[in-house]
Amino acid sequence: MPLAPTHPVDVLLILTDGDHVLLALRDGTGYADGQWNLPSGKLEIGEDVISALVREAAEEIGVRLHRDEPQMVAAVHHRNSAGAGRVGLVFAAPHDPARHGEPVNNEPHKCAKIEWFPADMLPSHTYPYTAAWRDRTPLRLNGWR
Repeated sequence: MPLAPTHPVDVLLILTDGDHVLLALRDGTGYADGQWNLPSGKLEIGEDVISALVREAAEEIGVRLHRDEPQMVAAVHHRNSAGAGRVGLVFAAPHDPARHGEPVNNEPHKCAKIEWFPADMLPSHTYPYTAAWRDRTPLRLNGWR
């Protein structure tokens, strides 16, 4: 009998400021370093996806989201070059500095910097998994045949 999938579940945040989106430059992680990605992280055991997103936003970029703010906009089923799969749930929220605070790089050991980019002109070295939401497809397969 085949084993059940054990894909990690990621939560990814599209934090917008008008027509700009916040990205983080990976550094020191050993995976996709030197590439831009959305603020994101993995679901922990016993945690719901909204709680994970709120936690990751606070941990990575110091933003205080309220549970009712993020709206799910896409799901990505990704497989990397080694064949490992993962599922990403992508949420969007407009940034409100008065409510959320200003984004900061809270994880300099994993992130070289954070920066706002026009949503339709992301850097060429944006990790494909985290840019898959741009085509507005609710479900995106990435890295699968």
